[in-house]
Amino acid sequence: HMVATAAAIDDRPSCFRYPRGNGIGVELPVGNKGTPLEVGKGRILVEGERVALLGYGSAVQNCLAAAAVLETRGLQVTVADARFCKPLDGALIRSLAKSHEVLITVEEGSIGGFGSHVAQFMALDGLLDGKLKWRPIVLPDRYIDHGSPVDQL
Repeated sequence: HMVATAAAIDDRPSCFRYPRGNGIGVELPVGNKGTPLEVGKGRILVEGERVALLGYGSAVQNCLAAAAVLETRGLQVTVADARFCKPLDGALIRSLAKSHEVLITVEEGSIGGFGSHVAQFMALDGLLDGKLKWRPIVLPDRYIDHGSPVDQL
């Protein structure tokens, strides 16, 4: 669907990242070109309490896996798929920040990426002035050798 979204944008530049190998997501029948998504709109994949994982890109699958492990330990967390870094879904971020004690952003980027963008938004919106605890999960800020996604993580 992200390819269809990029193809439908004809009034400004757009780009999307896709993981090496096979992407995980919706299986489209042959001939189906996908449906354009609403630009800048994320989605909630799993409803939980207290802790929210806001994933970006292929890291969303890691969020779902973490949520499954945490559920076996009695903790049901919310998992959200940001889908877009720019523009951010401010309404989604506000909702997660106001309805959870902890918000963790998860990405395959390093310092200055998606999590930093979310933190800037939350700081300017006053969402970090209360009890919310925010933490980013990012890759280290160093050169990462060429390899498969599993090897790199």
